[in-house]
Amino acid sequence: MPSHTSNTQPPRLLHPRNPHQGRYDFTALCEVCAELKSYVRLNPAGEPTIEFADPAAVRCLNQALLAQTYQIKHWMIPAGYLCPPIPGRADVIHYVADLLAESNGGKVPRGSGVRVLDIGTGANCIYPILGSQSYGWKFVGTDIDPVSVKSARLIVEANPSLHKLIKVVQQKQPSAIFKGILRKGESYDLTICNPPFHSSIEAAQAGSLRKVKNLSTASAVKGAAPLNFGGQGAELYCAGGELAFITQMIRESMVYANQVGWFTSLVSKGAHLPALKKLLLRCGVETVREIPMAQGQKISRLLAWRYPAQ
Repeated sequence: MPSHTSNTQPPRLLHPRNPHQGRYDFTALCEVCAELKSYVRLNPAGEPTIEFADPAAVRCLNQALLAQTYQIKHWMIPAGYLCPPIPGRADVIHYVADLLAESNGGKVPRGSGVRVLDIGTGANCIYPILGSQSYGWKFVGTDIDPVSVKSARLIVEANPSLHKLIKVVQQKQPSAIFKGILRKGESYDLTICNPPFHSSIEAAQAGSLRKVKNLSTASAVKGAAPLNFGGQGAELYCAGGELAFITQMIRESMVYANQVGWFTSLVSKGAHLPALKKLLLRCGVETVREIPMAQGQKISRLLAWRYPAQ
């Protein structure tokens, strides 16, 4: 019988190795990104902050965080494309590192010998950046959107520290996830994915409006969509939404069971987990892990599975 485990304890605010603990140090961030100064203001408590409903402010904050913590000097994404909250994305990297440590004597493996496949890397290329700079891992990032692929490649090309560690390829079969990417003889220690959550553009737009309302304050930029919740097309939605996407990922994973150590995906809606776990059981996986994560009021979970060694 496969091993199914779930951490039922409330998740920490952030993973213990996540460097983005506590409030942002805007003084230090402005030192590495002078442009950020124009967006910093005081909140009602007299503490420095930015307007998180302003796309330009959030983009600039990300540039500063990447420069300060990961030595990424050049990072830019096309207007309207997903600009992710870096602390939350970093949490995923550190939790999957714990999975890899299980088969490495409890020690997180480091260096380019660790190979990771990022499904849907997006225009921001954020998981390969964080994973390569945190642990020295080697990444292949994939996406079906040519604009995202071009943007991610430009980020890699602009930062010498990424050249040997990140390769970005276009998935030329929009209906496939691993097919056409995972080739015979190739192997990966890990796959990661932040799947499109919504089932339609209308659902995605409604979700964005809710988040704008939650983020906005009296001084928010009127009508601005929060860039860290922005996104285009496949970044936000697919037919059947998150459940359909991860279901397909699990079914495809059976074909590549001998080429991947851990398959993982974020799961936004907890209600999807029972059906996904039942499918994993039917697919003959050896181990299933559900790892809860939280950042502020945002609750998510990482679903991970692996097959018996052949």
